[in-house]
Amino acid sequence: MKRQLYLYLFILSALITAFTYMYFTKALTFERNNNKLEIKSVTDSLALISDKLNDADYFSLDKNERAQEYFENQSIQKLIPRIKEALLDYNDDSKGNIYTGQEKLGTQKFIINKIKILNHRWIIADYSDGTYWGDVVIKYFVESDGKITFQVMDSFIYPKEQY
Repeated sequence: MKRQLYLYLFILSALITAFTYMYFTKALTFERNNNKLEIKSVTDSLALISDKLNDADYFSLDKNERAQEYFENQSIQKLIPRIKEALLDYNDDSKGNIYTGQEKLGTQKFIINKIKILNHRWIIADYSDGTYWGDVVIKYFVESDGKITFQVMDSFIYPKEQY
C-alpha cells in the first residue's frame, strides 16, 4: 500500500512538472513574440518621428548647408544663440519689441516668444501681449563687425476670439 502511494505521488508530481514546464514554455514564447511586435512598433514610431523632425528641420539654419556656407568664417552653433539673444533683447523696451511690427493695443506690450531661424536671411517668430497673438517674418543681417540688424518683412496678428 505504501509503495502504491509513493508510485501515485511520483506519477502525479511528474505530470504536474510536465504541465508546468509546458505552460511556462508557451508563456515565454508568447511573451517573446509580443516583445518582438512591441519593439517593431516602437522602432516604426521612432522612424516616423525622426522623419517628421527631419522634414520640420528642412527650413532651419542648423540643417541647411547652403545657408551655412554664407557664414563660412563663423561658427553656426555660436551664431544662432547670438541672433536669438539680439532679437529678444528688444523685448525689454517699454514700448515692446519693435520687430513684431505691431503697436501696443492695450496696456501690455508685444514681445517675441519663440524664434526659428530659417536660413542665412530669414527668421520667423511668434509674439503676443497676453491677449493678442501673431507671427512675424524678419529679415536679418550679420554685419562684418558682428553687429546684427533686423528688418520686419511681414507681420500678422490673429483676431481676438469672442466667447
